[in-house]
Amino acid sequence: MAGRVFDWDETKRRANIAKHGVDFSLAREFFWDVAVIERDSRNDYGEDRLSVTAPLLGRLHIMIYVVRDGRIRIISLRRANKRERRRYEEAMADRADQ
Repeated sequence: MAGRVFDWDETKRRANIAKHGVDFSLAREFFWDVAVIERDSRNDYGEDRLSVTAPLLGRLHIMIYVVRDGRIRIISLRRANKRERRRYEEAMADRADQ
């Protein structure tokens, strides 16, 4: 995606592939124009952690990331679960109503 620079820890990338079957490099293919971005405030991570839910490879995926030095540092990338898909659909319906 033009204008977005991605960054990740290589060990974490390999672990994510093993656990979720999704490579961080695929984040470049996210459909950002229909993405739902939310702040992850479940814990104090010491920095703003965000989640983005968007279509990728024909299915909804969720990516957890932080912004460091202008780069998107990926923490996790996986298929969205049922609850996350429902929240995405509700957010998109709200957008359509506006």
